Amino acid sequence: MARREDMGSGLEGDVTSGAGAGTRLGLPVSGPGSPARTGRRLLALAVDWLACLLISGALFPSSRAATFSLVRGDPTATLGIFALENVLLVGTVGHTLGHRLLNLRVRTAPAVGAGAGTDRRVSSGSPVSDPGRPPGLVRAAVRTVLLLLVIPAVVQDGEGRGLHDRAGGTVIVRR
Repeated sequence: MARREDMGSGLEGDVTSGAGAGTRLGLPVSGPGSPARTGRRLLALAVDWLACLLISGALFPSSRAATFSLVRGDPTATLGIFALENVLLVGTVGHTLGHRLLNLRVRTAPAVGAGAGTDRRVSSGSPVSDPGRPPGLVRAAVRTVLLLLVIPAVVQDGEGRGLHDRAGGTVIVRR
């Protein structure tokens, strides 16, 4: 009879090979450059949303007079500020305020093909190093539009990347 411990989960990465998240992308399993874990990413999202709530409450107070500044802002303005923050900051510097505070950054995902020898590698066989450049405004815009829809960000692959990161060709890594 099969036991629960034998089953594993899609949240654990590629359990069949024993490899950790990011190995198919040529990223280290742990340490700098490794894929960011879900808890850190959620905390960074909460920091970003809190900052957008504060800005929205200060600049776009809604008609109802709330005394608590986090609920005073217009909801549509809050979402717009969040989108603008993500597109501009991720596209130009590679991180949002929350990412920076939690030591994360968004980088372009390494191009990995389906067969052997189709991924970008240098002559020594090691993965191409990350040049440290931000993903750019187009990738950030694609990523942000899907992030705003929520569901693509919640659905993750075996590498721990949300569908918004896959579509944008990005990955969130530790600094």
